[in-house]
This record gives sequence, C-alpha cells and structure tokens, in this order.
Amino acid sequence: MSIRKINLVQGEYYHIYNRGNSKQKIFHNKEDYLRFISLLYISNTSESFSLYDLTRNSNFDIYEVGRNNLLVNIGAFCLMSNHFHILITEMTEGGISKFMQKLGTAYSMYYNKKYERSGGLFEGKFKAQHLGTDRYLKYLFSYIHLNPIKLIQKDWKEKGIRNMKEVLDYLSKYPYSSYLDFIGEKRIQNKILNVESFPKYFPNKIFFIKEILEWLTLR
Repeated sequence: MSIRKINLVQGEYYHIYNRGNSKQKIFHNKEDYLRFISLLYISNTSESFSLYDLTRNSNFDIYEVGRNNLLVNIGAFCLMSNHFHILITEMTEGGISKFMQKLGTAYSMYYNKKYERSGGLFEGKFKAQHLGTDRYLKYLFSYIHLNPIKLIQKDWKEKGIRNMKEVLDYLSKYPYSSYLDFIGEKRIQNKILNVESFPKYFPNKIFFIKEILEWLTLR
C-alpha cells in the first residue's frame, strides 16, 4: 500500500493528480468527462448525497444543488483520457482527503457500472504536490492547463511550441479543463472554481499560461 509523504493542511496549495490503473483510460467519451466534472462540484461538501437519487432524472441539473460546508476550494482542473489534475486548497481539516474519497468513489461506481467491470479504477491513492512558493503555484497553474497540448504535439515539453496560434486555438476549444473559464467563456462548470481563496494575482492567471507558452517558443 502506498503512503502519501506530505501532510495536507489548511491554508496551503496543492496539485492533486491521479491516473487509471496501468495507465488505462478513465474517460472514453463526453459523458464520462462531464460526469467527472459534475462530481467535482457535488462532491465538494461535507454533506452526504446519493448520486443515484441526484441523477436518475435525466433533466435534473446537478449544479443547482445547494452545497454547505465546502471541503475544498478549486483553483484549476484539467482532465485527460487517462488522468486528471486539480489545483486545490483545503477549507476544513481533512477536506482534501474527504473530497478525493467522495470524488473517486462516486466516479469509480459510475464507471464500473457503465462499463460492466469491477475493482479499482485509479492507480492507488491520489498523488499530491505541495505548492509552497508563488513561483511554483504559477507554474503548476500553467502546467495543468497546458496538458492538452500533448494531443497535438507530443514533444512540446522537450522541443517547445512549434505553432503558438495553433496551440492557443486548440486550448481555447478543449472543453475538459478550466482554461475556458479564465478566458471569459461562460460555462456551468465555472461554479466549480473558488478562486477567491487563491492569491490576488489569480484574476490574471491566463497571463502565466501565455508567458510560459512564449518562453517555450524561444527554446
């Protein structure tokens, strides 16, 4: 059994991530991505809920469910086919662990039922990196949102961005991250984000993404 090597405490920022067992896909289609995104919203409460009761009516809007006592505040997220990234800070003691347990359990139940499988879906416990400096926090904010670039240029990290316009256009159309929320798109998913708990420079978050992209083109 893996043991997490860092403590998760209130008032600090963390990069949370995990992937499918043996790097298997955990998102196969739009329905899967949107289910996980909706769980980012509804799992973020100390209250218990029945996912079945909430979703058995196809016309039910899960984002209209009121939430009390948030466990965490989310600053950014990105989903890829076999893994996910979340930028997060705790609101209550033990909030990150409780939130991730609810999120992982609910999505695994959905996935296993839909695809008629059993057993663990994720590669052990979720992973966490402590973002102890502004520089590291800014970098991880950008890193999380830049992940989809590998879908159009696999070697971008090693060789830099070849076509800035193409990359920015692709990111602006990738629907399974919070990037669109920060470039002014009005989406239901922006109810997931709670940026007021992050440093005051976060209203200009998109600046950090473009800054890193431009740096990469000069490599």
